[in-house]
Amino acid sequence: MNPINTALLSYGMSGEIFHAPLLSADPGFALSMVVQRNSDKAKRRYPSVRIVKQVNDVMADESIELVVVNVPNEWHYQYATQALEAGKHVIVEKPFTVTVQEADNLMALAKKKNKLLTVFQNRRWDGDFLTVKKVIENGWVGKIAEFELHYDRYRNYIEANTWKEEQGPGSGILYNLGSHMLDQVLVLFGMPIEVDARVGVQRPGGKVEDFYDIRMQYRDFQAVVKSSYLVREATPRYMLHGTEGSFIKYGIDPQEQALKDGKIPGSPGWGVDPKELWGKLNTSLSGLHVEGLIETVPGNYSAFYRNVHDSIRKGDSLSVKPGESRDGIRLIEACYESSRSHKAIKI
Repeated sequence: MNPINTALLSYGMSGEIFHAPLLSADPGFALSMVVQRNSDKAKRRYPSVRIVKQVNDVMADESIELVVVNVPNEWHYQYATQALEAGKHVIVEKPFTVTVQEADNLMALAKKKNKLLTVFQNRRWDGDFLTVKKVIENGWVGKIAEFELHYDRYRNYIEANTWKEEQGPGSGILYNLGSHMLDQVLVLFGMPIEVDARVGVQRPGGKVEDFYDIRMQYRDFQAVVKSSYLVREATPRYMLHGTEGSFIKYGIDPQEQALKDGKIPGSPGWGVDPKELWGKLNTSLSGLHVEGLIETVPGNYSAFYRNVHDSIRKGDSLSVKPGESRDGIRLIEACYESSRSHKAIKI
């Protein structure tokens, strides 16, 4: 099948839990190389992989076609630039970059080098998001009045020994979870007219932002995006209200937990939501009051890598275009500006 020789620049959480299993499950890829400076953990699970100590070893290897830049956020731009300059196709872990200028520079370089550049926006293939998308596309709640999305956790302590809890470029919950959530809103509705956001620290002793409340104003409705590390009792993940009714969805896509449990992507039952977490629709359709559960569309993270393969080998259009993730960084910058100035920012 002429698989695409691929290298991971790290084997932390994203490499071990997401990228390596998804690459290994797709026969169109060969996980050939992993950068690990202090361990050979990747080789114990994937015996054919070559462990190297330096990123430069990846860039110098002409057999590597695709590089996954899954390093701390502040290094995305540097290593993505290096990979493109070395003639590699590039997947950047979210968030794409720290600034819009960095995103623009990478897009220009990828065009110059005629190489694929995309961002791992895997949560476009969350089952709950695919279901919300279907509800909207079918007009099942009528004309939309408000869309609210939550991505909450309960972690009332400061996790030790992680760059995610330290101040620095690209740190904080808005770059971490917000890059997923804002991307989903952009997929559904495009860029808003203006953004009004509050971003801050709620946990005692916290050094980086751990909550946000973002209001995105569109022409005749608003999207609300919220996240906090101090939500112990689950709230709905999605709330969609319109002129005819509402759709409410609890729970989170099961794929991440399945990957943590070592299950194989694409195996029977993959991405299937339990019935107790199906969303509830209460609406009017063709003059009839309809109320009941909507079966969740199965999630499918593997679709991201299948599209990358087909884009490289067949010239198919990218599902995650870099300009879309660049718009997500523009929104993050606007959120910080809004929070600092305590006013809405026009986009």
